[in-house]
Amino acid sequence: MYIMHIALGGCFTMPEIDYGITEDTGGHIGYIAGAATAQAKRTDVHRVDIITRLFRDPALGSDYAKPLQTVAPKLNIRRIETRLSDYLSKEALADHIPEITQSFLRLLASQPRKPDIIHAHFADAAVLATAAKERFGIPFIYTPHSFGIDKASCTRTPPCASLTRRISQEKEALRNAEAIVVSSRDEAERQVVAYDADVCGHVHRVAPGVTIAPPRDMALTKASSLLARHLADPVKPFVLAVARPVHRKNLAILLKAFRSRAELRERANLVIVSGQHETAKAPRSETARVIAELRMLAQAPELAGRIALPARHDHQLIAELYALAARQNGLFANPALHEPFGLTLLEAALFQLPVVATKHGGPADIMRQMAHGILVEPTDQTAIGDALCTLLTDKAAYRDAQLVARTQFHRFSWTAWAAQVQMIYRSAVAPAREQLPAPAKLLACDIDNTLTGSKAAASAFGAWAQNRGIAFCVNTGRCITEARSVLAKWHLPEPDFFITAVGTEIHARDRFGKLRLDRGYADLLSADWDRAEVFAQLRDMEATLQPDIEQRAWKISCFGSAFEADLIRYKMAQAGLRVRVIASHGRMIDVVPMAAGKANALAYAARTIGLSLADCIAAGDSGNDMDMLAASGTSILVSNALAEATKNGAPPQLYRARAAYADGVLEGLARYGHARKPALPSATVPLSSGVLQ
Repeated sequence: MYIMHIALGGCFTMPEIDYGITEDTGGHIGYIAGAATAQAKRTDVHRVDIITRLFRDPALGSDYAKPLQTVAPKLNIRRIETRLSDYLSKEALADHIPEITQSFLRLLASQPRKPDIIHAHFADAAVLATAAKERFGIPFIYTPHSFGIDKASCTRTPPCASLTRRISQEKEALRNAEAIVVSSRDEAERQVVAYDADVCGHVHRVAPGVTIAPPRDMALTKASSLLARHLADPVKPFVLAVARPVHRKNLAILLKAFRSRAELRERANLVIVSGQHETAKAPRSETARVIAELRMLAQAPELAGRIALPARHDHQLIAELYALAARQNGLFANPALHEPFGLTLLEAALFQLPVVATKHGGPADIMRQMAHGILVEPTDQTAIGDALCTLLTDKAAYRDAQLVARTQFHRFSWTAWAAQVQMIYRSAVAPAREQLPAPAKLLACDIDNTLTGSKAAASAFGAWAQNRGIAFCVNTGRCITEARSVLAKWHLPEPDFFITAVGTEIHARDRFGKLRLDRGYADLLSADWDRAEVFAQLRDMEATLQPDIEQRAWKISCFGSAFEADLIRYKMAQAGLRVRVIASHGRMIDVVPMAAGKANALAYAARTIGLSLADCIAAGDSGNDMDMLAASGTSILVSNALAEATKNGAPPQLYRARAAYADGVLEGLARYGHARKPALPSATVPLSSGVLQ
């Protein structure tokens, strides 16, 4: 496969990236560099090109004037030249996109072999990719990195003309792309949704890796010298922050929190690496304003000898600072108002450096998998100071954070990213599927602990799915992007359609193979659903709501027991609200419209392909599977199921598998003549165990 990435903003070179040399030279360049490097090492990839803009500016470096830069075998940077050869900021670049697009199309036309797939980074790159799709039929993938709507919300001002144009381009990019690849649940489930573009069905969350490498000089000479020049006591622990000098990174509040706490100043120093100060040429630019504010705050008498704000840095210094901060029992801080993902948190984890980070955006995702620190409200100066003090003083909490970073860091890898994205690419370049004959049966499977739980069993199910003679859907409590992410992680096949969010959303494929939300089902649920009033009743009874990211348009999720679910049912009935309350896993409660639920959604989906519930085979393991297990013509309960799945008795059509996880599903399918009887099962778990993995 020939892969082409497009990234127009900032100063793009490899392997040594000069982060912060301009305000647009940030983490997205490290993302693309790590992704492209991993892709070029794959045996099924013939070539990887990164397309960026050519400009000439001696102060920024000579690499950016090279039309072709060979980085590694199979990996090149190709730069597009236009009439204007000056460096341009992202805002200034917008006016030149039409000319850059024409130059890009001429470049493609001159190539004997066209790329199989284009991966566009930011909406301006998607304009070029859309033009290539229209002219040459090349499909493209879109990674937004950050969104204009969120930038507008961070500045708390109405969008200016350039930001309004960017938001419009982003909406078009979402609609035109074959698939959208993001890094965090916040991007997938909140930020994309804000564009109202009906694209959730082709959003994929794929966790990135890190590009920073451990320092070559283990004496950490550069970092030690920097601290010695700026700090009165350079051997004390220090709080490290590394971010572009832009308002959204919110660095000033970190400095204020540090300045306001005598305990912090006594226990630690503060090191903020933000931009290359000499290149902030325009005094009115955002970069210049942020740097000026940081310098002004750093002049406070109480910070004398306790703060370092270096004017220059390179990749070696950054790596050494991470390593030295960890060696001196320091911390890393990211107080951004909103962080799309948070690659710096992964960099800190690489060095086993505990973190204090914003709770808004990707860091919440990272912390769910690797809790190596504390999340804070980034506008709460006191909370930031408290979190820093806690980790600096609580040795047990500090060691726990280090241990988690050391043991869980493997979850983030560019090699794994490249493998998962390669499957997305293959799907994008494949021709649209032919419409299959109407199936006679429909298999509906829960995902967690029904299809997952055993790698060998998941692999066997995947082999069955390649030659199945029946329709297949997943019916899960997860949202669609998380469902896809889990399927990809377990190398499980994508279904014909998705039923997600506990039977409140159905995504089916259109004639182009893209998954679209079924609006008919959505309208059916909306007709008798007063979401605001349901929320009000839950707040009134002080129900413990799950995080915002778990809430959906037709699903409100709480924590609580089956008894608490009964109380919610009573409360809703007293208020005259017709809802369905679903308890599962002994600790989760979902409140959904009466017309929703896994069984009702399955019945609706079956009708769209000419079937009824009697033609459905349902497989599950927990309480939120109960209704579809009872309503389907045939049901399979895997042996690792929770006891709650049949607390109201087992329906007569239920087959209790002896095997666990996907082996149990295959066993049940074999029982009803839709699969070969599996050999020795990969895993067996007694039905009454209630095991969750």
